[in-house]
Amino acid sequence: MPRESAGTPLNTALSAHVLDEIKELPAKYPQPRSAVMPALDLAQEELGHLTPEAMTEVAEALQLDPGYVEGVATFYSLFHLEPVGRHRFYVCTNLSCMLRGANEIVDHVKRSIGVERADQVSADGLFSFEEVECLGACEFAPMMRLDHRFHYDLTAERIDALIAQRRSSLPPLTPALSPEGEREIAKPKRETAKPKGEREAATPKKVTAERPRAPRKKKAADG
Repeated sequence: MPRESAGTPLNTALSAHVLDEIKELPAKYPQPRSAVMPALDLAQEELGHLTPEAMTEVAEALQLDPGYVEGVATFYSLFHLEPVGRHRFYVCTNLSCMLRGANEIVDHVKRSIGVERADQVSADGLFSFEEVECLGACEFAPMMRLDHRFHYDLTAERIDALIAQRRSSLPPLTPALSPEGEREIAKPKRETAKPKGEREAATPKKVTAERPRAPRKKKAADG
C-alpha cells in the first residue's frame, strides 16, 4: 500500500502484508542481518519514509537489534527518516555530470516542482529532490535517478515530460531509450558529412629515400 497523498495523515506502522514479506527475507540470505536493507526498502516503499515505529517493527520481524537497524537506515542516503515526495529526484552533481550541465538540471527541477531546498516537498506532496554523488553512468551525463529508474542525457524538456507523466498518471516513460531500443547517448559532432558511399582518401605519407651506404672494408687477417 503506497504512502498517503498530501493533506492526509501518514501511516506510522507497517501493514501485516509488508511485515509478512519482511519475515520471509532472511531465508534468502546466509545471515539474517543481510536482509535488513531490502526490509527497510519495503518499509520505506509503503510509508514514504522510515518512521521510528517502522524501524522497530523491522528489527522485531528480523530478530535484530534495533540499534543495528537504525544504524543502517541512517548510514545510507537513499533511506529517508523525514517525509519526502512520493516521487524523488536524485540528481548527480559529481564532476562528469557537473561539466555537462547538472547544475542547470538541478535548478530546473527545483523550479518545476516548486521547492528551494533539498529538504522540501512540493505543495502537492508528489515531488522532492536531492543532489547525490556519482550514480555510475558518467558516459551518459547529466543523469539522475527518479524513484527506481535511471534517466540519462537529461534536458529541461525531458524533465518536464517526466514530471507531467507523474502528475497525469500516464504510463511511465522508458528511461533514455530510443524507439529502436537503444540508449540515447550523445553522438560526437562531425565537421563535414561525406556523401553516402564516398570515402575520404588517405593522405599519402612522405617517403624519404635512404642514401646507399658504402660497403664496409674487411680487415686484413693478421699474418
